[in-house]
Order: sequence, then structure tokens, then C-alpha cells
Amino acid sequence: MKRKRLERLIIISILAALSFILMLIQFPIPFLPPFLTVDFSDIPAFIGFIVFGGGAGALIIIMKIVLYGLLMASEPIGPLSNMLAAFSLLLPIYFIYAKYRTKRSLIAGFIAGIIVLTAMMAVLNYFVLLPMYGIIVDQSDLIANIRAVVTAGIIPFNLIKGTLVCLAAYIVYVKVIPKLVK
Repeated sequence: MKRKRLERLIIISILAALSFILMLIQFPIPFLPPFLTVDFSDIPAFIGFIVFGGGAGALIIIMKIVLYGLLMASEPIGPLSNMLAAFSLLLPIYFIYAKYRTKRSLIAGFIAGIIVLTAMMAVLNYFVLLPMYGIIVDQSDLIANIRAVVTAGIIPFNLIKGTLVCLAAYIVYVKVIPKLVK
């Protein structure tokens, strides 16, 4: 029993470290604001949610953000935004998938996750994140054009990012998860 718990903790720690490393590999999407970058750091948390449950998945996200915040971040809004986006995408996937544990429920979770991610991040960016970011990095033009940034940047970005992450997560689900669950 103790050995099983230790093994689980080690795997969760490895997934959190992998998530942090994947967060460092970012790329922008052409024609969208350059501060919006895609990374696949949610994939290890997805594995944690599917294999070990909600607590493990949440812990992986939090550990990734703490590591990134301590070691890499120059401002707090980016890491906070990444954490909120990860939870917005992964929690609907987890809750829908956990009920039935089928490929169909996983795909329904992906669709719900992308919708929740896009809606939550649009609202949060409009009212909280972009205004705070504009103040911290002294971008008054960002605040003045917030509606355009959200509709032409944030919404399309989160639809694209959510889709890319879910496609990668599906490949991991098919190829990797069965090997971890054995």
C-alpha cells in the first residue's frame, strides 16, 4: 500500500515536471496577438486526470504553474491565465469522461472543454486578465482596444489551442494511457 502511494506520487511528480518542460516549448499562431502562445503542457495533466483522478490532475497543473512562476515568469498574469485555461479545458473533459469512461464520452468532454475554455477565457480576459496585464506592462492601447483583442484574438486563439491540445490528448489516450493503466 505504501509502495503504491509512493509510486503514484513519483509518477505525478514526473508528469508535473514534464508539464513544466512542455510549457517552455511555446509557439504563436500566425495572425493572432504574439503574447498568445500554444503549448502542450496540459497533456501531462490530462494523463493525471484520466489515470489518477481529479486531485492528481489538479496537482499537476498547480505544480507546473508554481514552477513556471518561480523560475521563468516575468509577470504573474501569464501563468495565472495558463492555469485558468488548463482548468477550464480539462475539468469538463474529466467530469464527462469519468462518468462513462468511453471514447464517446471523452470526445464529448473534448467538445465541452473547448467550449468552456473559449467562453471562460473570453470573459476572464475581457474583465480581469487583459486589464491587469495592460496595467502591469503599461499597455494602455491594449485596454483601449480590449473588445477587439478578445473577439479577434482571444476567442479564435482558445478555439485553436483547445482543438490542438484535444487532438494531442486523444492520441495520448489511444497510444499511451492503455500502457499506463495495465
